[in-house]
Amino acid sequence: MAEKGCSTSGWDAEAEELYGAESGWVEARTSCDHLPSLSSDLSHIPVPDSPCTRCHHPAENWLCLSCKDVLCSRFINKHMLSHHQETGHCLALSFSDLSVWCFACEAYLDVQMIWQLRPVYEVAHLLKFGQSPPFRALESLQFSTQSESSSSRS
Repeated sequence: MAEKGCSTSGWDAEAEELYGAESGWVEARTSCDHLPSLSSDLSHIPVPDSPCTRCHHPAENWLCLSCKDVLCSRFINKHMLSHHQETGHCLALSFSDLSVWCFACEAYLDVQMIWQLRPVYEVAHLLKFGQSPPFRALESLQFSTQSESSSSRS
């Protein structure tokens, strides 16, 4: 069950089936109550090809965003999932696709919209690809949304 602050707000079970995880389409959340658990220094992280610290598997690894431990995914030996269950650390960045998952919310988080995640995403992208990531301009997103609402009222 999702924790407080992580509900789908107003979706009923039918809509969840149609648009949720069962459909194969997942929309990343733009907020999460667990962001205060982020490490205070995410500008220094292990390189994306770091092996799991428990089993040394070289792929499908995740970075714990609380303690910066690197652990394998649930598709390998489930060490990141075990870490979450043992420590309560719920935020993790996938070194495979640089997505961020919250185990407590059971949801992906939008690194483009959540400003607290942007620095670690940028460092990971730079380490993995050798260049800074392109970011959507939040100001232009907000402006275009406001413009569309204004023009639809006209």
